[in-house]
Amino acid sequence: MSLFNDALKSGESLFLNEFALDYNFVPKLLPYREGEQRHLATCIMPLLQNRNGRNLLIHGAPGIGKTAAMRWVFRDLENETDDVIPIYVNCWQKNTSYKIVLEICETLGYRLTHNKRTEELLDVVKEFANKKPLVFAFDEIDKVDDYGFLYTLLEDIFKKSIFLITNHKDWLLDMDQRIKSRLTPEMVEFKKYNLNEIKGILKERAQYALVPGTLEQGALDIIAEKTHMMEDIRTGIYLLREAALIAESKSSKKITEEHAKAAMEKLEEFSAKKKEDMEDEMKMMLEIVKKNSGQKIGDLFKTYQAEGGNLVYKSFQRKMRKLADGKFVTIQTIKGGSEGTTSIITYQTTKKLTEF
Repeated sequence: MSLFNDALKSGESLFLNEFALDYNFVPKLLPYREGEQRHLATCIMPLLQNRNGRNLLIHGAPGIGKTAAMRWVFRDLENETDDVIPIYVNCWQKNTSYKIVLEICETLGYRLTHNKRTEELLDVVKEFANKKPLVFAFDEIDKVDDYGFLYTLLEDIFKKSIFLITNHKDWLLDMDQRIKSRLTPEMVEFKKYNLNEIKGILKERAQYALVPGTLEQGALDIIAEKTHMMEDIRTGIYLLREAALIAESKSSKKITEEHAKAAMEKLEEFSAKKKEDMEDEMKMMLEIVKKNSGQKIGDLFKTYQAEGGNLVYKSFQRKMRKLADGKFVTIQTIKGGSEGTTSIITYQTTKKLTEF
């Protein structure tokens, strides 16, 4: 038996479609989210009957399929009809009213945006909305600096659905009452995937992305367990891709447990680098949480101010949510009591590879 039977030849690859391991890839089927997808579709259906749609707040932890489910429904809508226009905006990237409305205009195919103010661009959107109903999805809505655009869409567009996607259900509590009263959204919570669901998702994604028979069961099990611990399906997708690339770099025809473990080490290096690259203001906040873990956010803000922090409270809250999204801290909302609703911030320690 040749020692080279298991080596990749020149031009061979373990990948069928590497893009299937990209975060933005939307598979033909989205398992374990059928109920949530039906709810999203139900909110859009009145628009197909030329009536006003329903608004929705979609919430749940990062990396559990909120964006993917919404994109799947939008794709299905586009395949079914041209009578309703879906518009998706990533508010992490477009975080002001002007940037958001500019993105909407570009999606609608309107290009004459140069030197136009936000109000003028909103007039363009309203003109389009009078011709066809629109369904908006604003992903990471809690990252927006101002919500003037949302008030105008709610007030002046009569046939629309608005989906707001956030990792933080309590974000709505801080919303301007004028907007909240017009929005009156239904709530859809995305629950975390269990281990068997994670294995099913990763196995299906591997079928899209990898040559059949190349992913060993042991490697899949290790990646699924790490993903379950991290509570973020994007971790598993990253590890699948990295393990395959490591296997290819060693000219291996199989993705083994060894390759999966090597990918996990790269993930830890990547997480450490993310922390190093964090802006100074957030590093300062994280250090304060580390020293005062388990305190109320208001008390942490006082400490932050005493140590020379320059952010106002609203900006401090937004950046704390970013730290939570990055799994550096956890936020627990406490309702009731003498102080009303407040948040408890806890420093998040990460497990090392040797702890598995």
